[in-house]
Amino acid sequence: MRKHLVLILAGLFVAVTATAAVAAEYDRYERGPRGRSGDYAPPPPRRGADMPPPRHAQYGQPYFFAHVGIFDPNNDPNDRPDGGLQGFDSGGNFELGIGSRVSPVFAVDGSIGAYRSELGSAEATVVPLTIGGRLIIPHPFIEPYLGAGLGLYATNLEDSFRGIDDSSTDFGGYLSLGADFWLNPRVALNFEGKYHWVTSTFDSNIGTEDVNLGGWTANLGVRVAF
Repeated sequence: MRKHLVLILAGLFVAVTATAAVAAEYDRYERGPRGRSGDYAPPPPRRGADMPPPRHAQYGQPYFFAHVGIFDPNNDPNDRPDGGLQGFDSGGNFELGIGSRVSPVFAVDGSIGAYRSELGSAEATVVPLTIGGRLIIPHPFIEPYLGAGLGLYATNLEDSFRGIDDSSTDFGGYLSLGADFWLNPRVALNFEGKYHWVTSTFDSNIGTEDVNLGGWTANLGVRVAF
């Protein structure tokens, strides 16, 4: 009981002392440097450090982007009518597009590109024409994002093993994950991974076959605001 009483009294003493100090400080500012009121104004309160200004383009501003990278094909077996690109080597990929940041956290993109892969004499080529959107985590310098889109995919497959030498145009889609690293208000370096989904129907020596021509693209690029 005595310990509790001592703690309570000590707390009251600290509170009274702090209050008296604040009152004395306020009174000193009110009286001025020599006891004259109205001759001296208290200094302005100290402010915290200001946030750095954003280095990225403001929303509502259109931009151009370009990507180059590699294509990693899907691993669906290629020895059945509804197969994929198992065994095909990684190939090249590029993409060009325009877009606009319609709000601080959302942008709309339209792009055209191409990716390809080979297995011996077999070759698969895909040209996506897509439109999509990106959800952005705003930040002055580094902005991660998640995107998705749909579009038309022009595909071509030459594969003597399956007896296919045909082209097709099909609907497809993608999901993307990336980040912009803003160098100044108009230019950013961009890193992006994107997975494409597209299945095309080709004529073959046994009739028709559905082939999955999707896979991952890993890109390095640039985004430039107009």
